[in-house]
Amino acid sequence: MSRSGSTQEKATALDVTAAGLPELGDVDGDAEPLESADLVARRERELAVSHWLLTAADDREQARRQWADQGIALLACGGVLSAVRIPAGLVWAAAGTETLEEADGFLRRFFDGGAVFMDLHAGLYYVLVPGFTAWQWSDRDFPGVECLGTDHFLGVPSPRLTERGGRAYWCVPMDSPGELTYVDEVKDLVSLGVAARAERGLR
Repeated sequence: MSRSGSTQEKATALDVTAAGLPELGDVDGDAEPLESADLVARRERELAVSHWLLTAADDREQARRQWADQGIALLACGGVLSAVRIPAGLVWAAAGTETLEEADGFLRRFFDGGAVFMDLHAGLYYVLVPGFTAWQWSDRDFPGVECLGTDHFLGVPSPRLTERGGRAYWCVPMDSPGELTYVDEVKDLVSLGVAARAERGLR
């Protein structure tokens, strides 16, 4: 989507209608110390990642409100991050499964770190890559795959949304601020999916 026009117009055009942000449960008073430490560490990671992602927002306060109200905030591509959009069918072909839990596990093993989220309503995966990334392969080679860079906005889920549900969730959560995916790994994933579909006579 073009970066021209107001932020409200962009949000409407992107149809950002995700479910509300789920609350993190309170720590049980009888929980083991390790569980409490893990919860604190998770919250600290989510906060750090949130601050970093918000550097891609035109209006950080508005983006925070969007995360709180809708679960998804509109961020600009082409600066600190870009994204490669991949149809779910290609990812599932590469993973050899259409079960989301199994596909998530495959992606976490396939990528050495990085960050991937899925738009459940549209059936699309978004792999976050460095902002300077230029996708050099044609739609004929990789059908439906597109790199969203400068002049594009992207509805990005809150770092808290790591469970399947709502509009979108992180299937490969960003472990630390700025931990993006190598574009060569994205190409390998898409190539694997294309080859798997070709073996089944699918385009």
